[in-house]
Formats: sequence, structure tokens, C-alpha cells
Amino acid sequence: MAKAVHAEIGEIWLRCLICESDRFREREVKLNSFGMEFLRLAWADESATGLICWECGYVHLFVNRDIRLHRVRK
Repeated sequence: MAKAVHAEIGEIWLRCLICESDRFREREVKLNSFGMEFLRLAWADESATGLICWECGYVHLFVNRDIRLHRVRK
């Protein structure tokens, strides 16, 4: 089961754009392009950090590598 995380970029703590929750699940997301798919090189496409809102399920995508995740403590 995925663990809930809080996320920040620099000094800014992230919240869901839809429900304003501050808890997310993390997932790597491939940013596939037609050209790379056509050449069967999709494995080499860039990837992004997907943060899935724990409450409403909205998916936020970040290519910014400065994103920091913090495990939610109970």
C-alpha cells in the first residue's frame, strides 16, 4: 500500500488544486512521445513525479527535480 506524503518545492508546501488536501501518493509517470513510441524507445522518454491527491485522486505532474517529499506521520 502506498504511503501518504507531504510535498514541497523550495519553501512552498503543495496542496491539491481541487480539494486543497496536503496529502498525496507518489508515482513515477513516463512522458511518452509519439516519436519515441514509434521507434520503440519509450523507455528513454523523460519521466515526471506524479502526486495523486489522497482525498480526491486528482493527479498533479511535476518535472521539477527540486520537489521534496516527506512521509506523513500518524
